[in-house]
Amino acid sequence: MGIYDIAVKTISGQETTLASYKGSVLLIVNTASACGLTPQYKGLQELYETYRDRGLVVLGFPCNQFAQQEPGTEEEIAAFCERNYGVSFPLFAKIDVNGPNAHPLYQYLKSHAPSGEDQEIEWNFAKFLVDRDGQVVKRIDPRTKPEELTEIIEPYL
Repeated sequence: MGIYDIAVKTISGQETTLASYKGSVLLIVNTASACGLTPQYKGLQELYETYRDRGLVVLGFPCNQFAQQEPGTEEEIAAFCERNYGVSFPLFAKIDVNGPNAHPLYQYLKSHAPSGEDQEIEWNFAKFLVDRDGQVVKRIDPRTKPEELTEIIEPYL
């Protein structure tokens, strides 16, 4: 099974897979609305706007596992992101990224990350870069700001 076969749920509750993103460069991020890193939503939106015509899609997966910094419902999360950061990139239902209930997507991302990058997710806004062929090519530290990602993303566009 590849990344495009993994079942996910959109923030509006629709069951789907990542198949519609096949052929795109994906930046997959576990997000939170009440975190010191939450302002990264602005930079993620800017990356999405700048590079979406060249094939980049940012995918946000809210997660409440880190200091309960994403306590809201999906509706509250979507409204917060749109109202405060103008987020138009795809958001998905809240998931776990670590532990026994880790979502299959994050199990896949961690197990397919480049050598040495397969450890547990350390905090909100950890990022995974997936190339057009569905290969996990880079794991990016949560503290790395989206505006610092240009040189990492550009070669894959």
